[in-house]
Order: sequence, then C-alpha cells, then structure tokens
Amino acid sequence: MSLEQDVAAARRAVDALEQACAPVTRHFGDTVDARRLRVDVTRLRDDLNLLCGVQPHSAYEPFAAVYGDGDDEGLGGAGRTAP
Repeated sequence: MSLEQDVAAARRAVDALEQACAPVTRHFGDTVDARRLRVDVTRLRDDLNLLCGVQPHSAYEPFAAVYGDGDDEGLGGAGRTAP
C-alpha cells in the first residue's frame, strides 16, 4: 500500500473508533473517564494529522496574539538592557 492509502485506512479506523466509543461514553455521562476516552480519540486524530504534516483542527494557542514572536518584554527582551 502507498502512504496515502495507509493514512486513509488509519483515518477510517480512528473514525470507526470514535463512532464505537460515542455510545459507550453516553452511558457514563460527563465523567472524567468518559472525557478522557473522547480526548484520547481526538489525540489519535491530531497525532495522525501531525505525523502527516496537516495542522490539527484543534490547534489553538491562546497566548499567540499576546506574545507574538515569543519575545519577552522584560529586561531579557531583544535589544533591551538594564538602566
């Protein structure tokens, strides 16, 4: 099989796992273990996307707009010296 075929098969397997786990998690409601199972399935999908060079759908960096390039605005920032 080609890489594309293997990736497609893996994506179908993750989709099938998600569909199989959904009814089970509904029986347990919003418990820690049910949430963990949902997160684990999402993580599988995200890891597969990362491995194949696709950005995960849930990539959210809450401080990206605040810190921009990651430079610290304190004394350690680029071009800054102590008075």
